[in-house]
Amino acid sequence: MYKVTLRDYVELLVLSAIWGSSFLFLRIASPEFGPVFLIELRVASGLVILMPMCLLMGKFKELQQNWKMIFVVSLTNMAIPFCFFAYSALNMGAGILSIVNATVPFFTASIAFIFYQQRLSKLGLIGLLVGFSGVVVLVFDPSESSGVTSQLAIPSALFACVLYGIALNLVAHKLQGVSGISITTGGLFFSTLLLLPFSVLEQPEVMPQGSVWLSVLALGIVCTGFGYILFYRLIARIGSQKAIMTTYLIPIFSILWGNLFLAESITLFMVFGGILILMGVGMTTGKFPGVAILSNRT
Repeated sequence: MYKVTLRDYVELLVLSAIWGSSFLFLRIASPEFGPVFLIELRVASGLVILMPMCLLMGKFKELQQNWKMIFVVSLTNMAIPFCFFAYSALNMGAGILSIVNATVPFFTASIAFIFYQQRLSKLGLIGLLVGFSGVVVLVFDPSESSGVTSQLAIPSALFACVLYGIALNLVAHKLQGVSGISITTGGLFFSTLLLLPFSVLEQPEVMPQGSVWLSVLALGIVCTGFGYILFYRLIARIGSQKAIMTTYLIPIFSILWGNLFLAESITLFMVFGGILILMGVGMTTGKFPGVAILSNRT
């Protein structure tokens, strides 16, 4: 069994900070470009950077050999959920959006339990209830400073999280041994093609100018390109259950960035809901000390 090293922990921390910033950049750029057009720019800019790397590293053949499953992963891990999160970013703050994103691990665990015969203990089931109660707290936050301006904002983000859970299971069970650069580059390629016609229809009448383009480039190159390579490499080295531990740290970084750069408020409902969600994640995925929730059925 692979022993998690200090380097792995550092990479998890870096990845959490990067993905925590993605909610900030979505919050800044989505109102300017619109959800679909922004995501097209995001995946296309990431592709421009990663495709040459994929070719230089000799991984394009690997992409071709696994293109069908990579295509499915691109739908569930990029094209569709990215757009739903960008829509949600129009109607909620970066901090609360990242807290909703923290539900990904117990969607991942639930899908693994239903479709891949991985056991889920009673404590794990309780964890699901605890986690979803945290979502309920967020939904019914009465404070105007919560930043949620649409009833569809949280359901939209939750749907994206379900898709992420599907994608994580597909990568772990169907793309074992396939490099992160191949999966990421293929995902960006297919997402760029799929979203192109929709983005043309949804492009803004007046193209935004100035520093907002830095948010787009950061989303595409740093958060998408570099972030996913790092994430898939961590999955290959320490496994998906340990790699998904970034979920615990992402909301902390996102709330920090949102508060520092957008002056977003931190409400008691956000704190309480976030605690419940993270407790639920810990119970469901077995990340509390001495608790093993998920195990392969042999």
